[in-house]
Amino acid sequence: MAQGTQEVEVKYRVADVAALEDALVQRGVSLSATIRQDDQAYAEDGWSYGNSKIGVAFARLRTQQGRHLFTVKKPLDNEMACLEHETEVADREQMHQAVVAMGFYPTVRIVKTRRTGVLGDMSICIDEVEHAGVFVEIERTVHGGESGAAVQQELDAVARSLGVELERTTDTYDSLVRAALAPA
Repeated sequence: MAQGTQEVEVKYRVADVAALEDALVQRGVSLSATIRQDDQAYAEDGWSYGNSKIGVAFARLRTQQGRHLFTVKKPLDNEMACLEHETEVADREQMHQAVVAMGFYPTVRIVKTRRTGVLGDMSICIDEVEHAGVFVEIERTVHGGESGAAVQQELDAVARSLGVELERTTDTYDSLVRAALAPA
């Protein structure tokens, strides 16, 4: 197992946002104000949708609240258990050009509004994703060789304990948006 910081998450499509918010409040979760995130996803040249994402580096440029963040994720156990590196950048367009020069190509634009909260050592995000719907992510950052799949089982148990209707998905937002925009 690779060493370093790993972001591990589980994701669910939300049927009733108000019921989810109530369940989170009952657990003591206070949600933040809504922020808008505008993400451009990138894949390594040679990778395409339908191929495995495990072990492949993916990049993202995010703009939120006037800040630009550059992130690289590399899925380990599965698409939602990734080594992650992130830093702020001054110029989104110059970073876009640099990412392309490094051998990545733009895949999908993901625009969403997000509210976040904390439950113990977990982050909770309620996302309204343009073209894809409303989702909740529960994530935890782990260090060292901890199994992402084992952490996902723990996170799934937390999600199911909320007692609201949730439909688990193992797709990332770029895949969900791409599928939603695909011609019928």
